This record gives sequence, C-alpha cells and structure tokens, in this order.
Amino acid sequence: MSKIVILGAGISGHVAASHLRRKLAKNHEVVVISPNSNYQWIPSNIWVGIGRMKSKNILFPLAPLYKRKGIEFKQAKALSFYPEGDKNESKPYVLTEFVSDKNKGIQEKVTYDYLINATGPKLNFEGTEGLVPGKNKTYSVCTYTHADHAWEGLKEQINLMKQGEKVKILIGTGHAKSTCQGAAFEYILNVEQELRRHNVRDMAEVTWISNEYQLGDFGMDGMLLTYKSMTMKSHEMVEMIFEDRDIKWILGAGVNKIEDGIAHYENLEGEYKTESFDFAMLIPAFSGHGFKAFDKNENDITEKLFKGFMIVDADYTAKPYEDWSVQDWPETYQNPSYKNIFAPGIAFAPPHAISKPRKSKNGTDISPSPPRTGMPSGITAKLVADNIIESINNGKETLNHKGSLGNMGAACIASAGYGMTQGSGVSITTYPIVPDYNKYPKTQGRQLGKTFGEIGLAGHWLKLALHYAFIYKAKMRPFWWLIPE
Repeated sequence: MSKIVILGAGISGHVAASHLRRKLAKNHEVVVISPNSNYQWIPSNIWVGIGRMKSKNILFPLAPLYKRKGIEFKQAKALSFYPEGDKNESKPYVLTEFVSDKNKGIQEKVTYDYLINATGPKLNFEGTEGLVPGKNKTYSVCTYTHADHAWEGLKEQINLMKQGEKVKILIGTGHAKSTCQGAAFEYILNVEQELRRHNVRDMAEVTWISNEYQLGDFGMDGMLLTYKSMTMKSHEMVEMIFEDRDIKWILGAGVNKIEDGIAHYENLEGEYKTESFDFAMLIPAFSGHGFKAFDKNENDITEKLFKGFMIVDADYTAKPYEDWSVQDWPETYQNPSYKNIFAPGIAFAPPHAISKPRKSKNGTDISPSPPRTGMPSGITAKLVADNIIESINNGKETLNHKGSLGNMGAACIASAGYGMTQGSGVSITTYPIVPDYNKYPKTQGRQLGKTFGEIGLAGHWLKLALHYAFIYKAKMRPFWWLIPE
C-alpha cells in the first residue's frame, strides 16, 4: 500500500488528487492537505470582482466531496519538510499545523510514500509597501474574498460617478516582478464594460499600469499570432483593444509603494513617478512560501528542495538570458534529490525568465516573472499523477509521462466583458508556451497557426461554458475525466 500526500487543493492539487483516486486501487491512500476549506475556480474571480457572479457560484466545500470520493482531507498548512524522516520517525514526512477551529494550532507529522507539492504561490502583498487588499483604495481579485471586496469598492465608485463625480481607475501589476498580467488584463476590460453598462464610462479615466516592456507581453515575451486574415504581434492586438476602449497605459513600471490613492513607481528610465487613483486593482508579486527542509539529523537542507519555489528537473545553471534554451525547462517536475517528491503548476521554480529581463537605469529589475497558471497547472498535475500511478503499479520508478512548457501549448480565453449578447472574450492559443527560437526563428519562437487570437462574443460564450464545465469536472461528476485539463 502506498500513501500519496498532496499539499494544496488549487487547480494542480485538486487535479492530481482526482486522477490519483480514480486510477489507484482503494488500498492506496490519497491525502490532501490545504489551509483552504473550499475549492475555487479562480478564473471566474474576474466576474465576481465586477458583481456579475456571486462567489458562491465559483466555489464548493472540499471535505464533503473528498469524503464521498475516498480522499482524506486535512485542513492544515505545511510548515516544514523532512524527506528522510527524523530520529523518531523513519518515514519521510511533512510537519503540518491545523488551521480549522476544531484543531487549530495542533501540529502533526504526516508521513508519505509520494509527496506532491501543489501549494502554488504566496501572494506577496507585503513585497510592495502599502499594497493591502481593501486598504489605501487598492483591491485584488486573487481570491474569491478579495474579489467580493473589489466589487464593493468598484460599486461605490460607480455610485459616485452616477452622482456626477469623476473617478480615476488604475489596474495592472503592483510590483516590479509581478506575473499574472492576464488576470489584470481581463479585469480592466470587464471593469471598462461595466462602466458602460452603468452609463458612467465618460466619468472615469481608466489606466493600465504594468511592468511589461510592451503591451501583450504577459510574461511570455509577447507573441506573433494569426488574427483573422492577418499576422499580428500581441502588443499590436492589445494596443488596438485598449485604444478602442480609451484605456491609457503606463509600461515598464515597477510599483514599489502605495499610499491612500497614490501609486509610487519607478520606470525603466530610472524616473520615480506617481499615479493617483480612486480605485486600483494591482496584482502582487508571487513568491514561494518560505518552507524549510531538514534531513534525518535535523540539519537544514532547504537548498536541496527550494529555490524560492521547489527545485525540480530543470537546468538551474546560471547563464546569460541569451543562452537559455527550452531544454532548461522541467519535464517530470520531480525533485532531483528526493525522487518521491514532485511540484507541478506554480509550485516549481522556473529555470529562468521567459520575457527578457530588464533593469531600470538605477539597476532595479522591472520585468514580469514567468506565468505557470491555468492550463499548464492542470496538465503538469495530471502527468505527475500518472507517473506516480504507474510507479506504484509497476513497483518501480516510471516516468513515461513528460511535458515541458517548451513543447506544450496552452489556450487562454480572457474575458473582455460579461453578457450573453454584449459580452466579449479575447481567445488566444500559443504553442509552445516557452518560445523555441531555434525551431521557430522567424515567428518569435512559436508556431503560427497554433498561435492565434480572436476577439468577440463567441469568446465570452466559450469562457462561460468553460466555467460550468470545469466546476462540473472539479466536483468529479459522472465522466468528469473526459473534460481535458
């Protein structure tokens, strides 16, 4: 009998647990440890943040579902890793602490045969002074509770506009190294349309602020894509969208401090500037959770497991940006020091930036970190689960399932406004996620035809259909596994 422990119940953790439980015999244990009692479909937080969807429609409690499916659930947080056990425990374990009211504060050693670290990122709001959701007129849509608060703040501003007050809205990234520009991009388009729906668009100045060098970079070095009958660069496409909607933009901006209604930032020219606002939604930096690791003698071995995020089968050799290769990226998400530990999704440490790193004239890093959210998180979690399943069934390590972001495609539908007749979506596919400049030297490292964009109402319908499809899948309803990651 094997025991598989999964840390985290987001997209990666939940996908891994679902496939493990479905495919493994019942005598094998599947345990999920997460501080969150609910599963949330994060992509729909955007609609919660504009008041077009209730948070109850994007989440459900984990414990009842896991109990029905034969998955053990512990509402706890991981504290530290003991991949060799210790003097009193021969098996590897994770030290955890319960966070639920019933057992809050109680620590437990949770042993395992296989460990999947799917803890995702820490939302590092404290990395930017004054960036606190719900304070200083700033908000977030990173969680459903944040999104609820964002809608309350936005609704207040809409009411002020209806009373004749002019309002400044600022949306984008809240740190010089933030990633997840796509979520902010969705939100600014949805906010802009909501202002139109409430007939107050003329009362608002809407501005995009980002650490990107160009619009449409998204931490992926931009894209050359097919758009209708044209070939277009992603920055041209986003510029077209923003100009059409009268959205201003500030680029190459490393936000470093928030005061009440004022964003302080440094730009690539080394200038220190400010932008005032009445409402802001700024994505924070993502970071690792600061986990520690110890050997059986309780010596600190954190550097074997973590480089901020978890170390996996990537090439972390220090090299100039121009010398990196798609071969540097991991394929199995297995820790090289401890072969029974894996880290799919956002939990693994990327080997290098995808977008060209840029510094201001003052030496400050201002450029996006690599994104690993959404579709890649689900795909990498499934391949990790399949390798563990085959290893258990074969009685030996089996790593037949591989998937590098350098040979993996992804599809993304960015909501550009909610509404069955007036809604819109920006549909973008890219292949590969990490550009391969050797294979596709003339098309910015990606294959045309598999990298394309579309804008329109059909995109909104598809985005809405996917919302219900993935909630259905996450609830493990009949034949859920037929829905791809």
